[in-house]
Amino acid sequence: MTGNTFTISNLGMFDIEEFTAIINPPDACILAVGSIVEKPVVKNGAIVVGHTMKVTLSCDHRVVDGATGAQFLQTLKSVLENPVKMLV
Repeated sequence: MTGNTFTISNLGMFDIEEFTAIINPPDACILAVGSIVEKPVVKNGAIVVGHTMKVTLSCDHRVVDGATGAQFLQTLKSVLENPVKMLV
């Protein structure tokens, strides 16, 4: 396969919580996805057990501005926290 611009690398299945993926040419970005872990979170003012997942985005700044990458991560976070938004 050739000509891709974006890659998703998932090591969460191997119980890796967080990592930084390296961009392979000709990609512009690569998203590193870690495992989902249970940890205490504050919800409605109370501490409860929540599920968290860390993602890391690496961007080739010759192609993608860092601010655009940050906006992408904000959108991804919003969709993952509220998947119903994909239907609207």
